[in-house]
Amino acid sequence: MSALNTQVAGGHYKSLKIQPIEYIHANSIPFAEGSVIKYVTRWRDKGGIADLEKAKHFLELLIELERARAPE
Repeated sequence: MSALNTQVAGGHYKSLKIQPIEYIHANSIPFAEGSVIKYVTRWRDKGGIADLEKAKHFLELLIELERARAPE
């Protein structure tokens, strides 16, 4: 059995045509960006506004880290 057919704690990804992990992995998307994709994909079926806040937090982290890394 594929791990993609098993979901721990809910079924909010199983109804999707492609799961976020498949998209993230296939496109070599880094952690912070992948987290945004994951939370935005599932917010209606799992965490509601809290998941949107989590996605926003990861965007804020990414912006902060990229600004710190960018030459001035």
